[in-house]
Amino acid sequence: MSAATSEFDSKFLTGDSYRSPGFHPGRFTRLFPSLSFYGRLFGGPVFRLCRLAAKGLCDDAAWTRASVEVAGLVERVGGKILVEGMDAINAVDGPCLFVANHMSTLETFMLPGIIRPRRPVTFVVKKNLVTMPFFGAVMRSRDPIVVGRSNPREDLAKVLEGGKERLGRGVSIIIFPQSTRSLDFDPQRFNSIGVKLALHAGVPIVPLALKTDAWGQGGKVKELGKIRPELAVRYRFAPPLRIAGRGREEHAAVCGHIAQSLREWRQADAAGALNP
Repeated sequence: MSAATSEFDSKFLTGDSYRSPGFHPGRFTRLFPSLSFYGRLFGGPVFRLCRLAAKGLCDDAAWTRASVEVAGLVERVGGKILVEGMDAINAVDGPCLFVANHMSTLETFMLPGIIRPRRPVTFVVKKNLVTMPFFGAVMRSRDPIVVGRSNPREDLAKVLEGGKERLGRGVSIIIFPQSTRSLDFDPQRFNSIGVKLALHAGVPIVPLALKTDAWGQGGKVKELGKIRPELAVRYRFAPPLRIAGRGREEHAAVCGHIAQSLREWRQADAAGALNP
């Protein structure tokens, strides 16, 4: 656990797992969960974080606190959150690489609140996230690795160079090897860039499976999709992997962890159960 833990909210500092407490939203929220969620989101943590970033005051504590608030908003509209395997975040000395599937905007908001209280972390992000009005300042303050998604060779060089530099400073990295957010997971489209960076920097990988389709994708504005509280929000960390050889077995293990977790969770959702 980070020595700076006392500076941050401790919502997810609950040992190896976290499970949402019961919360019963009011009638308006039950009828209009999306309206209720977005109203609180933009009027609360997003507004405050953007204001701090504009003043150059968006530090780790503010970032983490806003992330924890977003998780709380999911619960306030009736959503359930289940996080498993958090001991893996602390299982390595020094920095590591979190390699995950990418399903919605929600994981970008929530993962700092889960990981940062335990270790410093940043993201690999698309260029548009650091250039957008208001929230771009927040992302820039996190010193992310920025890729364009138009030139794979150039993006690989940026990730290898920038990743090694940040990992060398003790900052762990969250990377989504899928080219775009998707409800479906296709191992054939899951880039091996995470394994390449881990091998290049000599750090372990922590596989991360997630299911965040409770925050849907919108039409004109992809980030503003329908909120579906009936779908549980799930994260599952696997034990760290050290890369051997060219990393093919480790890449396959990451894909297997994600695919198996999604199969179990979808079965649980179909059965109407929170437990995996």
